Amino acid sequence: MLEDSAEELYETAPCGYLSTLMDGTIAKVNTTLLDWLGRTREEVVDRMRFADLLTVGGKLYHETHFAPLLRMQGRLGGIALELKTADGGRLPVLVSSTVKHGATGEPLLIRTTVFDARDRRAYEQELLRRRQEAEQAQADAERARAEAEQARAQAERARVVAEEARSQAERARAEAEADRTRLQEALAVLQRSLLPAALPAVPGLEAAAHYHTASPDQVGGDFYDLFPVGGGRWGFFLGDVCGKGPQAAAVTSLVRYTLRAAVLHDADPVAMLTTLNTVLLEHYSPGDPRFCTAVVGILEPGDGRCAVHLASGGHPPALVLRAGGCEELPTPGGTLVGVLPAAVFAPAATTLGPGDTLLLYTDGLTEARTGPDRDRYGEEALHAFAADHAGTSPRGLVEALKDLLHGFGAGLDDDTALLAVGVPR
Repeated sequence: MLEDSAEELYETAPCGYLSTLMDGTIAKVNTTLLDWLGRTREEVVDRMRFADLLTVGGKLYHETHFAPLLRMQGRLGGIALELKTADGGRLPVLVSSTVKHGATGEPLLIRTTVFDARDRRAYEQELLRRRQEAEQAQADAERARAEAEQARAQAERARVVAEEARSQAERARAEAEADRTRLQEALAVLQRSLLPAALPAVPGLEAAAHYHTASPDQVGGDFYDLFPVGGGRWGFFLGDVCGKGPQAAAVTSLVRYTLRAAVLHDADPVAMLTTLNTVLLEHYSPGDPRFCTAVVGILEPGDGRCAVHLASGGHPPALVLRAGGCEELPTPGGTLVGVLPAAVFAPAATTLGPGDTLLLYTDGLTEARTGPDRDRYGEEALHAFAADHAGTSPRGLVEALKDLLHGFGAGLDDDTALLAVGVPR
């Protein structure tokens, strides 16, 4: 079931692909994009140009900005546009294009990748609406409290008015609390949408994960995933986006879609991080930088063992728990993803034997405050904790770490993601 052909991976990819001639005429398009548009291949190929798929505003932007920049730079990434569907609807997307050149340097065609951005836009609109409702309710409560203060300064007749005003204030506070509860529910749904519902069963391996939310009023930027990439191999990543809230959630969504798509083109972990670095730099302006730390890798299980190849961009090093204790898988020099155009990402490799476990984590764990002096928990304490649990299964290790996180209480003020993968004994 995992031995998909390259053509099948292209046609049914989770994102749209199309190739156009230099004049924009569509020469090739995959099934995913055709399904989104509600069109047939015969309607599109050799009959339409890429600009014909855009809305009126998108066409204007394409002619004045997108196409000229693409001709000058040879590639563009993460551009927000809207496509027209066959039934007249609008499909918000993120578009990345690259010009393919011939042996003598002449431009031959343009390859374009299209990501569906409908869910992200819906989440952003819902969060904005909830925020406006909460702010309006808070304003109502403040007005009611001001009326109550004025009423208490009046005579006996005014006391009746003051009582009514206090009742109004209580109702307003109850409404505000109800709005906060609804907002927390919406944020929880958004947080769950940024994580896999459950880890897949990996033949020959055991995997476990956990996400700890520090505050129900904020969407965190931590993320992880484990997924098949074909040929008996499995991809994984874990990381932390800078910041919190809807903006961080939007970056997290972009990071997950990008890494999932990048592995289809090149399964080398360094290449995957390089692609993500390019997308983040191109999608966000210099005045609003968005970056993250991340560890990405490939698992190759077989014969009771598992080869691990990974790369890190500014993330704490992975830990390997073996029968003899705990060791770091060093990745020195890896830079943050989305900060520098010429970013350097550190590769590493190891092999897991029976009973060995690979542990990835975000810094919410090591930066937790403990004890009366509120000292950081730190990497050294985590290494000692992991060494005490060497030989434990991935599920057992994650359960022990969950208990550790719970014990931090109020000292844990940042979200924490955990991912453990190991070879059963």
